[in-house]
Amino acid sequence: MNFCESSKNWSERKRIFQTRKLNFLISVKESYERKLAAITASISKLEEQMNSTAPGVES
Repeated sequence: MNFCESSKNWSERKRIFQTRKLNFLISVKESYERKLAAITASISKLEEQMNSTAPGVES
């Protein structure tokens, strides 16, 4: 068994694993960013609706 070749294979496998992990973490981050954007929009819309109701009208 050629040790150098084995090391090269290990380095290549490590790089592939790290690339997959990076892509996974980026997708998780983007997912949370989309969810946060949706929540922020919902909060803004609700605040807008609350501010546009006539003052003095209580439920």
